[in-house]
Amino acid sequence: MSKICQGRVVIVTGAGRGIGRAHALEFGRQGARVIVNDLGSESDGSGSSSGPAGEVVEEIRALGGEAVANGADIADWDQAGALVQQALDSFGRLDVVVNNAGFVRDRMFVSASEEEWDAVIRVHLKGHFCTARHAAKYWRDQSKAGQAVDARIINTSSGAGLQGSIGQSAYASAKGGIAALTLVQAAEMGRYGVTANAIAPAARTRMTEAIFSDMAAPEGDLFDENAPENISPLVVWLGSTESREVSGRVFEVKGGIIGTSDGWRDGPIIDKGARWEPDEIAAAVHELIEKSPVPQKVYGT
Repeated sequence: MSKICQGRVVIVTGAGRGIGRAHALEFGRQGARVIVNDLGSESDGSGSSSGPAGEVVEEIRALGGEAVANGADIADWDQAGALVQQALDSFGRLDVVVNNAGFVRDRMFVSASEEEWDAVIRVHLKGHFCTARHAAKYWRDQSKAGQAVDARIINTSSGAGLQGSIGQSAYASAKGGIAALTLVQAAEMGRYGVTANAIAPAARTRMTEAIFSDMAAPEGDLFDENAPENISPLVVWLGSTESREVSGRVFEVKGGIIGTSDGWRDGPIIDKGARWEPDEIAAAVHELIEKSPVPQKVYGT
């Protein structure tokens, strides 16, 4: 059986547990050499441990694959740069960055603290920026030097970022920002042989199992639609050379379901052809709303 990522070098952030671990293992099974990044923190971002990343490395090696562990804080500019450099030092190249790392500190908006907001935005949005930005420079330099580049950025958004979610204002804001960042990366990096796509996964992780009790694993041989391993085949395909024509897309994935998310699009307009008066606005806005699709519900409403 062919391995679709044979020889490719992949960084997976937050790969010590949950969805990231499943990504790293599947990339290993498909022939990739994997840099398993994980800070080893708790689900709220506190603490650290080298154990989870090291354990995944050993699992990949037991499958006959190649992997190294990395404990960088991916939202730290210098540490993210060192992560990319470790891939180059360890395997001589870098082909794929899978931005997966993150944590939650859920709070109703009116109760959210500045520290909680900053921490969540930092790990998700800045964490996506730092690692991919260092990788992008490497790929651009390769391209400008006349070398062929066939590289991938795979980001992790969320349904919360696409539709909003009660009690998750910081998380939803970061994940929505990641979706927009993906579009910009795809538009800017295509000239250098780099694609950028995002996934919005739904699966059982430390972040979801405490909130969604219906995500428990089923008994017996029933299909476990919430298993994190269901997310990884799409991600591995996006990291392969087979996906080079696909860029700037956001995919929703859960269980056996793969779908696309369209995001914001221009809607109906009214053009007066002159400056509006304030007392004319109400009728225009109501007409526009009547002509527009009903927005999807915010999660939790």
